[in-house]
Amino acid sequence: MTVSFSMLWWQFLLLAIGSYLMGNVNFAIIISKLKKRDIRTLGSGNPGTLNMSRNFGMGIGVLTLVLDMLKGAIPTFVGYIIYKDMVFAGSTLPISEVVMVGCGFFAVLGHIFPVFMRFKGGKGIATTIGVFMVCSPLVTAISGVVAIAFILITEIGAMGSFIATTPGAIATSYSVYKYYVEAQVQSPLQITLVAVANVFIIAIIILTWIAHRQNIKRLITSEEHPTNWMQMIREAKIKRKNKKNKLENK
Repeated sequence: MTVSFSMLWWQFLLLAIGSYLMGNVNFAIIISKLKKRDIRTLGSGNPGTLNMSRNFGMGIGVLTLVLDMLKGAIPTFVGYIIYKDMVFAGSTLPISEVVMVGCGFFAVLGHIFPVFMRFKGGKGIATTIGVFMVCSPLVTAISGVVAIAFILITEIGAMGSFIATTPGAIATSYSVYKYYVEAQVQSPLQITLVAVANVFIIAIIILTWIAHRQNIKRLITSEEHPTNWMQMIREAKIKRKNKKNKLENK
């Protein structure tokens, strides 16, 4: 189905706003408040998966991870469903390829710089993973497994975060670029759309780098905080055992 930009610009605007607002929902803060604490005052202060795992256990950390991934995956998938069969006149690139990464960008932007929390949010890794799980699921899933293994071995959480997100971004960029290469006619519109899609992809990664700037500094100076998941699991087991013993002794 061929359409014009003038027909759809208002839909793009609504999707961008909706994606950004969805990104504003910080599940780490919501969950920690339900537990009568505020994750922003605990550990590193970051309302994200790793800090939630350190302070509330692996189960809560995984729950936070999944919910934050959905913040990126849902708007990205919505963009795909709505525009998967549409192209602009003069281009062979599906509109969905641009809208998906555009929605993903605004979701990540909303997570890292949420207007309802004075632009102080999380670091956007889980949300970014959610975006690229829709755009390039296989590569992102593999890189996620590699990232987990890397963190377990090295205990360097920040570097593991970059490993989890970067391959998916590269794979998504390549899939968009293929439309450019395979098109018989390289129209100005085709070139522009491919460029816009890649700008969104690069911007998502840059946003996560900006959010991790302190971690990057600590990595350079070898002062980064270790992320020992095995210790977290052991501590969680001890807490559950102590809680069980207290209940039995009452």
